[in-house]
Amino acid sequence: MSAAAANSPVNPLLGPWQGPLALPPFAAITPEHFAPAFAIAMERHVTEINAIANNTERPTFANTVAAFDDAGALLTRVSRVFFNLSSAETNPALQSVEREMAPRLAAHSTAVSLHAGVFARVADLFAERASLDLNAIELRLLERIHLDFVRGGALLVGDARERISVLAQELATLHTTFSQNVLVDESSWHLELEGDADLAGMPEWLRAAARSAAHDAGLPAGTHIVTLSRSLIVPFLETSARRDLRETAWQAWTKRGENDGPTDNRQLIVDLLIRRRELAGLHGYKTFADYQLADTMAKAPAAVSTLLHQVWVPARAAAIAEYEDLSHLARSHGEPEVAAWDWRHLAEEIRQSRYDLHDDEVKPYFSLDNMLAAAFDCAGRLFGLSFVERPDAVTYHADVRTFEVHSSNDELVGVFLSDNYARPTKRSGAWMSSYRLRTYNVEGEAALPVIANHNNFAKAETGPTLLSIDDAHTLFHEFGHGLHGLLSTSPFQRLAGTNVLRDFVELPSQLFEHWLLEPEVLRRHARHVDTDEVIPDELVERIQRAAKFNQGFATVEYTACALIDLALHQVDDPSSLDLDHFEREQLDQLGMPPAIAMRHRLPHFAHLFSSSGYASAYYVYLWAEVLDADAYDAFTEAGNAFDPATAARLKEFVYASGNTIEPGSAYRSFRGRDAGIQPLLRGRGLVPA
Repeated sequence: MSAAAANSPVNPLLGPWQGPLALPPFAAITPEHFAPAFAIAMERHVTEINAIANNTERPTFANTVAAFDDAGALLTRVSRVFFNLSSAETNPALQSVEREMAPRLAAHSTAVSLHAGVFARVADLFAERASLDLNAIELRLLERIHLDFVRGGALLVGDARERISVLAQELATLHTTFSQNVLVDESSWHLELEGDADLAGMPEWLRAAARSAAHDAGLPAGTHIVTLSRSLIVPFLETSARRDLRETAWQAWTKRGENDGPTDNRQLIVDLLIRRRELAGLHGYKTFADYQLADTMAKAPAAVSTLLHQVWVPARAAAIAEYEDLSHLARSHGEPEVAAWDWRHLAEEIRQSRYDLHDDEVKPYFSLDNMLAAAFDCAGRLFGLSFVERPDAVTYHADVRTFEVHSSNDELVGVFLSDNYARPTKRSGAWMSSYRLRTYNVEGEAALPVIANHNNFAKAETGPTLLSIDDAHTLFHEFGHGLHGLLSTSPFQRLAGTNVLRDFVELPSQLFEHWLLEPEVLRRHARHVDTDEVIPDELVERIQRAAKFNQGFATVEYTACALIDLALHQVDDPSSLDLDHFEREQLDQLGMPPAIAMRHRLPHFAHLFSSSGYASAYYVYLWAEVLDADAYDAFTEAGNAFDPATAARLKEFVYASGNTIEPGSAYRSFRGRDAGIQPLLRGRGLVPA
């Protein structure tokens, strides 16, 4: 399609979003629309940026900073639709567009960051900021945009300016290739289970999920398969009595991205690391970790290392004790050792024995529909929100559910898309995204945010989908991110919603998880899928007691990832790096307990290599957990999990403020002080309560 054709009404990406909810016109969009729409949107953005730079009037906040924040609205709109679809409902045509556009979009973004005319105006205002009579939010926006320019290379001169643009394009291409390689490995593998012998140990709900996965893969009725979706492979590793099949599944799961052939990511990662190191050097930093962490709450690698080792030491000790328990059980079964594919299975056997807690007993109380209702109810009791389903809304897949979001005075404040099931066209994991953040026109009228949650739960073959406790935590976690987007009140895009510092962004999500196991929430919503019976108090007590079980393992497998991420991005010369050797060497130095592997091995570690966002920063989940454990204590101290005064502060300073307030100050405004690490350690059972 030509650019001229794309500028006509035929291209649905370029027109306004119509309808009462102003959703993207999903049904009308095809992959062929994107490249020409991107071209026009980038051209328009350049025109808007040049207009700011060429303005003959003296720079002001309105004609420079606010104008820059407004610029590129069409490009943002097209990009959000594209990258949401390429993650949640991709196809070969979209992937081709992604490979084509990644370097072009990176080049465009870099050109904006290096625009001398705009930066000169921003720099003038930044130098005079103390005398500009700006309010706190306006000052924050000016400071953030100035810092964005600096970190984007605006102060670089000569060859360095040209090189940073080349690096941005190369990195974008490598990120895209990495993601697509992992998706190929994930979607092209499955383990077919043949007969009762292969299904041994698997509960009926898991067998049904395996049949559903086979149906989705187009296999004959009655076939069972295990895929690499976490919600399917993890319970298989926990319950399957077939040690040989567990090993097969485990090897496939952990070998994603390092299978010999075109999807092998190992050399690609080295190429990424070389370019990241060069990028950091151009900015005057010793390592990429130094560069990346300069704009976080942690500020420097040393602070991250201190936190991680504070947790690693007690977590490792707990994991070693857990390993001894597992070894004793393995020997009783005649198995000489505990391998990585045994840990979850043996731990599940101990958990069931110690707490008399079985998934077959628990999962019927945790249907997906009930847990989604529980999340909505908590949002209502805390923040006054209500959710009204719109089954008439047209989205990109039949499984996606659409909800209007209303405030306590019944004002429509947003749209929420709930996309919960695994499928081959969807990347793994769970994430929140946005099609539109809250925007304001010149009259101050707000456009509705459109926020999406994506999970990868195994869809039931028939009847309601039942969640494990871990799945339910994931649902609440992503919904916390969703609330962060829905409740944003920032008048500026750069400061809105989840556009906060990387080690603050996980606070709203992890904090919201705490409400899942609140007894009054369970009594309302954990109801048996067949009888509607409320979950018994005695079962709730067993769930609560079991919550700290195996936390040494869980903490170690995560913290090892964060420590290796940090070490990897502090390597002085990555060019000679042997990725496999580096991983093994680092784990040996840490004293990784036997039979525990990293939660994400490097060749498929999407947080680190699908973009640069979490590179050097995988620690943020733990950093945020320090905050969320301490924050939830505020409700405990108030004696009410839904205390109105505490919830009002939480909404104002954490969920609604976005990046309008420096995050440390925002937390202190909510809590009255800084957070301490002890609530985290107690919550995980790593120190005495």
